[in-house]
Amino acid sequence: MAEEQAFACHVDAEELRCFIEQALEIRGADEPSRQAVSRALITASLMGTDSHGVRLLPHYLKALSGGRINGAPQLRLNRRLPGTAVLNADNAFGHLAGYRAIQHACDMAREVGIGAVAVSHSSHFGAAGCYALAAAEQGMIGMAMCNSDPFVLLHGSKRPFHGTNPIAFAAPVEGDNPLLLDMATSAIPWNRVQQYAAIDRDLPPDIAATTTGETTTDASQAEALLPLGGAGFGFKGAGLASMVEVLSSMLANMLNGFRLLPMAGPDMTTPRGVGHFFLVMNPEGFTERAYFQARMQEYLSDLRGMEPVQGRQVMAPGDREWEQRKRRSQQGIPLDWAQRDAYRDIALQLGLERLNEHP
Repeated sequence: MAEEQAFACHVDAEELRCFIEQALEIRGADEPSRQAVSRALITASLMGTDSHGVRLLPHYLKALSGGRINGAPQLRLNRRLPGTAVLNADNAFGHLAGYRAIQHACDMAREVGIGAVAVSHSSHFGAAGCYALAAAEQGMIGMAMCNSDPFVLLHGSKRPFHGTNPIAFAAPVEGDNPLLLDMATSAIPWNRVQQYAAIDRDLPPDIAATTTGETTTDASQAEALLPLGGAGFGFKGAGLASMVEVLSSMLANMLNGFRLLPMAGPDMTTPRGVGHFFLVMNPEGFTERAYFQARMQEYLSDLRGMEPVQGRQVMAPGDREWEQRKRRSQQGIPLDWAQRDAYRDIALQLGLERLNEHP
């Protein structure tokens, strides 16, 4: 695989988890924060979402050290109606806010059939799919969304306006892995551009643009992303990004993404005030669980049974990720050369034992 050729080494997932938590502890993160961050980063990397996985640790350590992120937050839940609440994350790691919010939403869904939690005063939460998946692992249907600072052009515009504003959806499947969708409303995530720039790899066409709004495949020259749908049909991605913005920003009374401080700095002292939105639905609030599971299995069987074009494979949402997780659980999480060097630097700076790297 072309992707695999970019990797410098592999590291055992559990060893990486311990390393991440040790580094966060040294920088002042409490145990719940450490566990949430490591859980999200390892989950993302195991499932092949390398742009939002373990590569983000250096940035999080910098934000934690600078004071942008509160390493020992006091999260406060305000349950306004039987199925709705707002969680003030106290400038916590977005991963801790995300897992806490999805758990509160699951608890409400068990009680009243549905639970929705808007999160205020948070930070970058990594891969949105981690939180939708956490709901599906409890037998619930989960959705997760988040706003971010502007990386993405509006359809036909020269300046970025929306963030990548991801949408994730997961549904439980009895006896099998959940159905899982995790997507940006941009053509690709901005972290993927940064990842490609770090390893000097060209981007696909029609997904990124320069400061003048012209498309480019040079990741180092990319200053903005095109919305999902590209130059021709980007109104679709831009419309979805607007939906995410309303749910993530307005319901949490947070700034819209256009007004957020940039994730990449240079200010690492001021909290950014990122907003998230989580929705959990209990299938038993709508139908018998046995009926729901039977229809899910029937649907996925029909979908995967469709005849593919030559040389392709028909896959349900999440199938690629589950294949990656199985492979990487056995072989280890791959690190490209930039990530490998970053982890070596962290070990040296913090006095940690270097990771055991293998081909």
